[in-house]
Amino acid sequence: MTSPIALVLDSPGAELLAEWDTNPERHSMSAFELNAALRTQGASAEVAAAVITQCELRDRAEAKLGPLARRLLFTRDGIEQATRLAVATAHAQRFAASGAHTIADLGCGNGGDSLTFLLAGLNVLAVDIDPDAAAAARWNLQAVAATLPTPPDATVIEADVTIMDVPGLAAQGVDAIFADPARRTGAAKGSARILSPEQWSPSLPTVLSWRASYERIGIKLAPGIDHTDLPADCHAQWASVDGNLVEAALWTPALAPEGAGRSALVLRGETTHVLTDPQIHEATAPVPQAPTGALGAMIAEPDPAVIRSGTVRALAEELGAHLISDKIAYLSGDTLPSTPFAARFEVCEVVALRPKAITAALRAMDVGQVEVKKRGADLDPAALRSALKLSGSQEATVIATRIAGRHRAIIARRVRD
Repeated sequence: MTSPIALVLDSPGAELLAEWDTNPERHSMSAFELNAALRTQGASAEVAAAVITQCELRDRAEAKLGPLARRLLFTRDGIEQATRLAVATAHAQRFAASGAHTIADLGCGNGGDSLTFLLAGLNVLAVDIDPDAAAAARWNLQAVAATLPTPPDATVIEADVTIMDVPGLAAQGVDAIFADPARRTGAAKGSARILSPEQWSPSLPTVLSWRASYERIGIKLAPGIDHTDLPADCHAQWASVDGNLVEAALWTPALAPEGAGRSALVLRGETTHVLTDPQIHEATAPVPQAPTGALGAMIAEPDPAVIRSGTVRALAEELGAHLISDKIAYLSGDTLPSTPFAARFEVCEVVALRPKAITAALRAMDVGQVEVKKRGADLDPAALRSALKLSGSQEATVIATRIAGRHRAIIARRVRD
């Protein structure tokens, strides 16, 4: 069976993809209707399916890569694993600022990070074990290189990183490594998550062993990685985009001008914000404890990158806030300044964590639309929301948590920054 990527690299798939991807009529057509239109133009069933798939994948990729996605090719797994463009650009800036010249992108997928390395002026050797992913990456790097007046060198090879002589790449001029280990089971890497870094492919210890040959190594990590699994002298950074946690990455000292430790990279729109805690001097350092106190007039929910990086204490100090319950990441105070590192809410009422009590409070506020948040409470937000019988015109947030060790529902209104 011909590869679906190969089918859109050559005629007639390439021409049909270029035509239909930009055709506004496509968005009002069902997949069946689009397939029929393609078949009418002489496309085989395989070519029609490949064109439709690429149009759909480009639609999805646009959320991560912006308009650039419309010139690229993708695999389904590649879309799931692709780095957001803004985050990938931050990766590339680290390597470029370090003085790197040639980077090996190991486990490159569809080449999302490789593209930004190329745009930053770095020569790129991109490697992936999946033939379709490698083919897509090859096309994508060529497409970007064609837009540059003097493009760096870009090579894509299909190979198994776990058996590759990675230290030997230094003889080919490679002076930096970016590794994205496979962290899922199954041939397509789309099944269960592999939690242990020692079971990743290649394993985290294997990637770290390459430090004997390279000073500059960046590693994409599972966001849920335990801090104790990190090398103490490196810098780990958790990244979020518009409030959604998207990745964690580890940087060796040559790529970490901020020094060893942990930080949160928060991207809001086109703006980048970084939060560090001066009390965290090593990547493995314990999470500093923020002070606790009573619930004030406002409550803040830290960004997930802040929580995962263990920098809540630093945020509390910046806001003049405190935790309302030990080890539960809700901060409070009578006044909380605007911050990119947390969502803020005005506290309206506190009631027992029971549907009847919550419904009564919300009805008194004429609330008909409610979002439910929880931390430190064992409940299903969807189930609680469906149990609330509301018909008002206002919006509110129910925060299910513990206050001074007791389960409570905080009725609040979101502050729009």
